[in-house]
Amino acid sequence: MGRKIDMDTNLKVIYEDNHLLVVEKIPNILSQSDNTKDVDMLSMCKEYVKIKYNKPGAVFMGLVHRLDRPVGGVMVFARTSKAASRLSDQVRTRTMKKSYQAIINGNPPKAGDFVDYLYKDTNKNMVRCVDKSFNGGKEARLSYRLLDSSISPEDKKDYSLVEIDLHTGRPHQIRVQFASRKYALYGDQRYSKVAKKGQQIALWATRLELVHPTTKETMVFRSRPPKEYPWTMF
Repeated sequence: MGRKIDMDTNLKVIYEDNHLLVVEKIPNILSQSDNTKDVDMLSMCKEYVKIKYNKPGAVFMGLVHRLDRPVGGVMVFARTSKAASRLSDQVRTRTMKKSYQAIINGNPPKAGDFVDYLYKDTNKNMVRCVDKSFNGGKEARLSYRLLDSSISPEDKKDYSLVEIDLHTGRPHQIRVQFASRKYALYGDQRYSKVAKKGQQIALWATRLELVHPTTKETMVFRSRPPKEYPWTMF
């Protein structure tokens, strides 16, 4: 487990019950611990439950899906193994629906559907678009709607706010699919050629729809991007 976190000031809980814990992921925090041993959301959620409910011993917390480290927004964790299994099935069958907002460079058409095949180079932790026949390439699909366009008061460039419905959950999918069409995300240090050092990527998980693992109720959870630049352009 990573270093301890002050739960009162760092973990924003959107919803919780005996089976689910829905939180707002903090940008630049890992979804799950890796070899860096940096703070991660899974450990934070375990510690939150352990402290709040005074639970002795290890706390079960199932990682159902991930968000890229620099990305913030709504994220669900499972508090029981049954919930973890059923939510993972929803991810696998694509019945769990995820929506995002992003700020991109340029002015795209008002709406569109992107279908690509993506390949991840695990050694470099980079993803690229490849031909359908490429060994290891996986289909990636999303649709987007243009919400607004603006000229930045800082660099005088054109930016657009888009809403994205993710139909597959490939690593770095949104970032790579938009960058491959010359609409790289604002502040994307990995895939944008114009991002400046220190900029925060403008990608936020805004909506998550799922079926509750025990009640079978359809539930929708939302999270808004922070009220800071570049989001304040829109």
